[in-house]
Amino acid sequence: MNARRALVTGVAGQDGSYLGELLLGHGYEVVGAVRPGRVEAARERLGALAESLALVEADLLDGASLRRVVATTAPDELYHLAAPTFVPASWDDPTETLQAIAGGTATLLAAALALGDRAPRIWVSSSSEIFGDAGESPQHERSPMRPRTPYGVAKLAAHGLVGAFRAQHGLFACSGITFNHESPRRPERFLPRKVTRAAAAIALGLQDELSLGSLDAVRDWSAARDVVRGALLAVEHDEPGDYVFASGVGRTVRELVETAFAHVGLDADDHLRVDPAFVRPSEATAPVGDPSRARSVLGWDPAISFQELIGEMVDADLAALRR
Repeated sequence: MNARRALVTGVAGQDGSYLGELLLGHGYEVVGAVRPGRVEAARERLGALAESLALVEADLLDGASLRRVVATTAPDELYHLAAPTFVPASWDDPTETLQAIAGGTATLLAAALALGDRAPRIWVSSSSEIFGDAGESPQHERSPMRPRTPYGVAKLAAHGLVGAFRAQHGLFACSGITFNHESPRRPERFLPRKVTRAAAAIALGLQDELSLGSLDAVRDWSAARDVVRGALLAVEHDEPGDYVFASGVGRTVRELVETAFAHVGLDADDHLRVDPAFVRPSEATAPVGDPSRARSVLGWDPAISFQELIGEMVDADLAALRR
């Protein structure tokens, strides 16, 4: 019996690399899509994992390349993770953000549909940004969706497309509404990695203080490995559907900082400085997810606690800085 083939867009990113590892561990043949001209960079980032999967080029802004990759790989499962991921940057070029996220998703769904009876089961990564000022917290799959950024608007359009293709054409398509999820593979421009890196650097005497904005901002942080495990569970389920993946617990930035510094035996207050230039108004609705449906339908539950996650990230930063 031939191994199932999975096509993963954004395979070199945080979620893509963990999903690739998970799928390979389940005996899949994995094909990863990366941006044109970025194959060697992707191999370097993936390390030993790159030896176990095939890499192909495709661009979210080039519909022909997306259609070609789907047609030539003919996957049994398609996991669409690729997207611009840094939310503030979506204001710099909202048009391209919409084209890459909503347009790319539409093209991939249509390309899958064109395979007819061989159409793959599909997962599309959505985002908690689709809720915006939802007016209720925690948010679930039927909460009001009122995004406040071009990124959130684009993700909401992609989320809607999944439901439309599922209802109109019977595609087995799932949308995963993921809240903040982290790992040692998270780029340093994201807040949790900035915090864990600073805790490690201060512990090693390489840095004196950490400057942040509001310490009262709330986020729902989970482990990336838990989230990608949810993606596989959703695609393996008997029926397609949309699911919130989150811890269900809102934590402040201060709690994040204190957890990271405590891991290396430091008092955060001795090294923390609030910079007014970084302070932003608090959200009207706390972005906290309700994963009840994923728990009841898929049997999904986070396996990695917040403390374990942050400790793992700090340890990885300590090791990297020592090198």
